[in-house]
Amino acid sequence: MPSSPRGTGTTSSSIGLAWNASTDNSGTVKDYRVYEGSAVVATVTGTNATISGLAASTTHTYTVTARDAANNESAKSAPVTATTQAGGGGGGTPVAANGQLRVCGTKLCNKNGKQIQLRGMSTHGLQWYRQCVTSGSLTALATDWKADVVRLSTYVQEGGYETNPRMFTDLAHTLIEQVSAQGMYVIVDWHMLTPGDPNYNLARARTFFTEIAQRHAARPNILYEIANEPSGVSWSTIKGYAEQIIPVIRAQDPDGIVLVGTRAWSSLGVSEGASETEVTGNPVNASNIMYTFHFYAASHGTEYLNTLSRAADRIPMFVTEFGTQNYAGEEANDFTMSQRYLDLMASKKISWVNWNFSDDNRSGAVFKTGTCAAGGPWTGTAPLKEAGVWIRDRIRTADDF
Repeated sequence: MPSSPRGTGTTSSSIGLAWNASTDNSGTVKDYRVYEGSAVVATVTGTNATISGLAASTTHTYTVTARDAANNESAKSAPVTATTQAGGGGGGTPVAANGQLRVCGTKLCNKNGKQIQLRGMSTHGLQWYRQCVTSGSLTALATDWKADVVRLSTYVQEGGYETNPRMFTDLAHTLIEQVSAQGMYVIVDWHMLTPGDPNYNLARARTFFTEIAQRHAARPNILYEIANEPSGVSWSTIKGYAEQIIPVIRAQDPDGIVLVGTRAWSSLGVSEGASETEVTGNPVNASNIMYTFHFYAASHGTEYLNTLSRAADRIPMFVTEFGTQNYAGEEANDFTMSQRYLDLMASKKISWVNWNFSDDNRSGAVFKTGTCAAGGPWTGTAPLKEAGVWIRDRIRTADDF
C-alpha cells in the first residue's frame, strides 16, 4: 500500500497530497486512487494529486490505495487530514471567482458585472469517449491546464441519446456534478448534427433540457447549448426552434445562459453562402442568450474570421467549438491562423472551447492514442499531441478574473 501520505499545500479551494510509491508483487503499479470516505476523488499514475473544487475553510480526510495492471487494489493508506484556506477575493476556481454569469450587452459578464472570457475544452462524443472524461482527467483540466469551462457533448444521433435517453441523461447528470466539483463552468451540449434541422429532435430536446435544468438549476455554472450545428435549414427555422426550447429551460432555470447554434454548422451562415446579418437583423426573441460560432483554422480563413469579428460587435458570441486543423479536425495544424482567431477573441472577450478532449486518431484530439484506455497520465505535455500542447499552453494563460 502507499505509505507516508501527507499534505503538500492548500488554497481556499484545493488540497495537494503526496505519498511514497507502492510496489506491487509483480513490480508494477498501474495507478493510485485517492478516497474521501468511500468516494474516489482522484485517480493518478504518479505519487501526488490535487483535490480541487473544495469550499474554503473546510477540513477533509483522505486515504490512498494502489492498483496493479489487473485492477487488484491494495489496502488503504493511513489517513491524511488537511484544511483549505479561508476564502477571500473571489476564491481560487473560475466559478468561485465569477459566480453566476449573465449576458451584458454583447459580452459575457460575471457576478460583479465584469466582462470576462472563458477558455476550455469540449469532450468528444460521450458514447465513444466516456473513458477520457474521468475524475483524474477533469482534475488535470482544472489544475494543470487551468481551464475555466468544459463542454459535455451529448450526441443525439450516431449511437447517442436517442438509443438510450435514460442512460445518456444520467451520464450528463454525473459529469455535470464532476465538472462542478472542480469549480469549472459546464456547457451542456445538445450535439445534434445529422439531420441538420434541430426540429427533428424538438421533443427529445424538451425532455432532456427539462430534466437537466430542473436538476441543476441551483448551480451557478451551467450553460445550455441547445443546437450544436444546424445545417440545411433557414435561420428562421433555427430561430423558431430556439424560441420553443428556451422557455423550457427558463421554466426550470431562469438564470442560466442559453447558447443558440447558428446556420451552416454554426458558421453564422457563411458555410452556406450567407452572413451574420441574417442573425443580427432577426435575433432570437429572448434575453440572456449568446450565439455560437464554430471554426477550424485550416479550413476557415479570413472570411470566417471577419464574420465573427463583425458579429461580436452586434450580438453576444461564444465559440463553443474550434480546432487548429481542417473542418474534420484532421491533418496538419494551422497554428498561425488559429492564433489570429485567439487574438481576435481575446481582444473582444469572446469565450472559447477547443475540440476535442479525447485520444481518438484525429490530429485534433489532444491526447495521444491509448492515453484514455490507460487511464492517463493526464498532466503535463508528455501525453499530448502537437495540438494538445499548443492549446494547453493557451488555456493556461487565464483571463484576469
